[in-house]
Amino acid sequence: MSDLLFEVQEGIATITINRPDARNAFSLKMIEAWIKALEEVRDNDEIRVLVLTGNGRAFCAGGDIKSMKAGKGFLDLTGYEDEDFSSTSLARKNSLWKYVQRIPLLMEEIDKPTIAAVNGDAIGAGLDMALQCDFRIASDQARFGEGYVKVGIVPGDGGGYLLPRLIGVDKALDLLLTGRIIDIEEASQIGLITRRVQHDQLMKETYKFANQLADGPQTAIRLIKRTVYQGLKTDLRTSLDMVSSFMGIVTEHPDYQEGLHAIIEKRKPKF
Repeated sequence: MSDLLFEVQEGIATITINRPDARNAFSLKMIEAWIKALEEVRDNDEIRVLVLTGNGRAFCAGGDIKSMKAGKGFLDLTGYEDEDFSSTSLARKNSLWKYVQRIPLLMEEIDKPTIAAVNGDAIGAGLDMALQCDFRIASDQARFGEGYVKVGIVPGDGGGYLLPRLIGVDKALDLLLTGRIIDIEEASQIGLITRRVQHDQLMKETYKFANQLADGPQTAIRLIKRTVYQGLKTDLRTSLDMVSSFMGIVTEHPDYQEGLHAIIEKRKPKF
């Protein structure tokens, strides 16, 4: 059985983390497949939206506890037993930098909408993987936590960067420094998730939203996403200069005329 499943249907790509017996903790096989899947999402213009979810009761538990306890590093190494990810500080760093951390860097390169369908516990690096998505639609059974501090380590997969930008510094430090696990109620209150749904409706509601995004004008959607994220890192003048250039581009695109005609003709546009 593959540790990660990847499929594309009608312009929507789905990545399913698939180690349910290990609460979807990381393996080297999983991370390698994840990297390849994200490269395909980034480069294939037929893909319009990405959905990330987990198989089983958990969304993702992050690092593999059994491997960590055995002194083999953060990843299950089944099939890669000769790999050294733990004997030196450099080996431990490279297990992140060359593998796990390529995931947030690739996610940053994807201009298409990304949705985490959080089906269960998202803990540690598992939560960080959800934070990398543009939207988090969560089951009412989901729980969330940055558990790194409980084993004396630091948030290695983007949590220390992404979490304060999402919920503010004080709330981020609360979760990071205590390692406490919060339920769906608190996650909703602090703005950690975009939307909560009943557990048995999670994928239905996720794909309903994904299809809505996939049916939209793709060039405009990707440039809007770029505008928002780049705007977080620049000044107003630079942002306005960039978006005026984007406006020049989209008003030459066929989607612009289709959208105008659809409004005038009182019909649904076909982008």
